Amino acid sequence: MKLLPITSVLLLLLVCHGVCDSAIRLGHRVSLAIPLEYSDGFIGRAFLMDSADTMEPSFRVALSAEANKGKYSCSLEVFLGDVKVWNSGHHSKFYTFDVCVLELTQDGDLQLKGPKDRVGWRTGTSGQGVERLQILRTGNLVLLDVLNQIKWQSFNFPTDVMLWGQRLDVSTWLTSFPSNSTSFYTFEIRHDKVALYLNSGKLKYSYWEFKPSKNRNITFVELSSRGLELFNDKHKKIAQIAQWKVQPMRFLALGNKTGNLGIYFYSPTTQKFEASFQALNSTCDLPLACKPYGICTFSHACSCIRLITKENDMVSDCNEGNIPSHFCGRTQVKMLELDGVVSVLKDAPKRVNVTKTTCANLCLNDCKCVAALHSYGSYGDLSFEECSLYRLVTGIKQVERGLDLSYMVKVPKGSWYHQSKPSVKKWVLIVVGVVDGLIIILVLGGLAYYFIHKRRNNSSATDNNT
Repeated sequence: MKLLPITSVLLLLLVCHGVCDSAIRLGHRVSLAIPLEYSDGFIGRAFLMDSADTMEPSFRVALSAEANKGKYSCSLEVFLGDVKVWNSGHHSKFYTFDVCVLELTQDGDLQLKGPKDRVGWRTGTSGQGVERLQILRTGNLVLLDVLNQIKWQSFNFPTDVMLWGQRLDVSTWLTSFPSNSTSFYTFEIRHDKVALYLNSGKLKYSYWEFKPSKNRNITFVELSSRGLELFNDKHKKIAQIAQWKVQPMRFLALGNKTGNLGIYFYSPTTQKFEASFQALNSTCDLPLACKPYGICTFSHACSCIRLITKENDMVSDCNEGNIPSHFCGRTQVKMLELDGVVSVLKDAPKRVNVTKTTCANLCLNDCKCVAALHSYGSYGDLSFEECSLYRLVTGIKQVERGLDLSYMVKVPKGSWYHQSKPSVKKWVLIVVGVVDGLIIILVLGGLAYYFIHKRRNNSSATDNNT
């Protein structure tokens, strides 16, 4: 057993000395030592294998120990160049101390262990004739038997990245977890569409989707060198999210910071991965572009909601946390309409043919409802009204006024309004984005300078003429 040394911050070791092995055989065991005391930012990583691929960059397999929230996680990882494209602990981390061990047992089970051989992760392939662990040129990490038949593969356990040649069937998804948030993103394959979702507890809202034409059903999707291809049950391509670069696509990724979906190629010029396609091209279309009760403005800056009544009574903005997110048990609440804003979240429960007042009352009467969006439109001689009820106040962005949209949030009030009276009180939204404010100051300052300078010139010309 090889015991690898440690450093306090970063450890990058190549245990195969130059050229990595193409496979790990039965009985192979590698260990990473973990610091006795917690060291924030520590990453210990031993590269074990690389793919036999002439295309740059190649895939590499690593055993990793990483500091995470006061503990150390132990995981098996796959890298494409410097990009992590698969992680055994993506959905459930294995925390350990003292040592992080990878072993392919004699009976063919790949395991991650801690002290005293405590198993924290395994492939469950004991007794299936496994002969070796290998990384394929596609980046698929596989356990093979003597006939080269796959007994286990990382492609069956997708994380937040989809590689070239990888297939995702209906009802499977990619998942990414933003830091410092209880919400997470998913890219899901459904029969009628592929879509991006924001998940918070049991709540799920979409914020982008792509549907094949003519209501054709999807059976699976596959990432090719040309883009993401959608297939039906007869393995016939029915749609494609195409790329616009000559370079072949290497991977599709769901960003853990933004929740955006991108397809990436490798640029030999910059020697970096660059996006050939992004689902959302505007910051304000991202669901967590701003904090809850924050607004993404036209200048792509975040501004907290600050509301002023016609009587100039101020309500504290969201940074002060005085707008609660839960209203069950509160009796004194009201709906406030925000002028010129809308939510990017879709798939909220809807009611049709209801007025704006009724829409507000529906949210008031549901203690879990925190916001409502009322829309009015017409198609030919027909008009329609819809009411969407939300349990999250996020993904709010500024839009042009006069779009027949009314976004309302629930807030505490000092006295209860009688149900016979209108439930919606018109408030004026004051956008206090720093960037917007600076632009206004600069414009006003420039105008002031112009008029003062012009007046001085005119006065000087008058004196000369006299």
